[in-house]
Amino acid sequence: MTIIYEFDARFAHHLATLLGDAVVVDSAPALVEQVNTDRDEHLVLFGPSVPLADAVAFAGQCRLRRPELGVVLLRPELGVDVLADALKAGIREVVDPANHAAVLAASARSRDLSRQLAGAGRASGRAAVPGPPARPQPGVPDEPADGQVITVFAAKGGCGKSTIATNLAVTLAQGTKATGHRRVCLLDLDLAFGDVAIMMQLSPQRTIADAIPVADRIDETGLRTMLTRYESGGAAVDVLLAPVQPAIAEEITRDLVTEVVHLARSMYDFVVIDTASAFTEQMLAALDATHHYVLVGTPELPSLKNLRVTLDMFDLLDYRREARIVVLNRADSKVGITMTEVEKVIRVPISGFIPSSRDVPVSANRGVPLAAGQPQHPVSSAIRELAVKRFLGAPAPAKRGMFTRKKG
Repeated sequence: MTIIYEFDARFAHHLATLLGDAVVVDSAPALVEQVNTDRDEHLVLFGPSVPLADAVAFAGQCRLRRPELGVVLLRPELGVDVLADALKAGIREVVDPANHAAVLAASARSRDLSRQLAGAGRASGRAAVPGPPARPQPGVPDEPADGQVITVFAAKGGCGKSTIATNLAVTLAQGTKATGHRRVCLLDLDLAFGDVAIMMQLSPQRTIADAIPVADRIDETGLRTMLTRYESGGAAVDVLLAPVQPAIAEEITRDLVTEVVHLARSMYDFVVIDTASAFTEQMLAALDATHHYVLVGTPELPSLKNLRVTLDMFDLLDYRREARIVVLNRADSKVGITMTEVEKVIRVPISGFIPSSRDVPVSANRGVPLAAGQPQHPVSSAIRELAVKRFLGAPAPAKRGMFTRKKG
């Protein structure tokens, strides 16, 4: 049987009719599930609407792990660059989808080669596992990681939590001269009203909602298919976006959040989590799996009161005090409250001061975090200072104990 991976349902049906014995999938998770379910599959056709990067990455993984699974790419324009990338990755043929005879011939040649390779594999006892589209960060070794999880939380909306989370993720990805670029994953776990997609100008074609059907069997390869790449300022961040429809938030379980965070931690140097402003079950799951808590407030009494309540709640939940990092956003706002009064209300020292700037909402409207678009901006510099002092220049925390809080 042939697997057709194509977003356009009408064209996918046309291809299935042309090829006869075929199954159609329209998402990367469905492709991975179909390939893993039926080990007798020998051909995947990547339709013209599927990104070239997905086909190249998938073929590259299959070449190493399951070489008998052939990949044929359908492209109306056969440019030199397309052909070069395809051949290097192990894509067997690139064919114009309008040329039906060529599509049938290429499919037949690929299946014939697959039968030969499968026979050789059985003779040698070789077993292989297919890989999905994966996008390792350029310039960073694709090796196992034991990453640090950083959760940005504020019990009151409007504190700039998402601004700090997105800029912190970009800053960590940029790294330092000593560390070089770092592998960073940003998770938008404000599941009902997440803003990361807008603030980074990302198209939410893939979100955490895609993990719901495979929640009981999601793995690293499946998670990679759900990530959206953000690249700017010489660094890259892989982002797991929040669902587009708020009602879907109720279908995302605590166990799924836990699994996603732990998988991401094994794949990246840093996992930055943007959260909802509430202690929901999903948020508790994220907080339970966190190494560092960045708690955001502003110099306004309602925000400071909620920050103090958050700190008390963290004591109740037994989240380590030394892991808490209090950040005051819009710290230089002239609102009639001094820093002495701020610390008197929250009763803990402040680790980071982020200045107020009109450029922040401008950057959000443009979809370019200041850390990427204006790395020398005072807001960017303040976030970089915090990142270097607390994360980039510090050793990773020891394994624990850390992922379990007191019951009740």
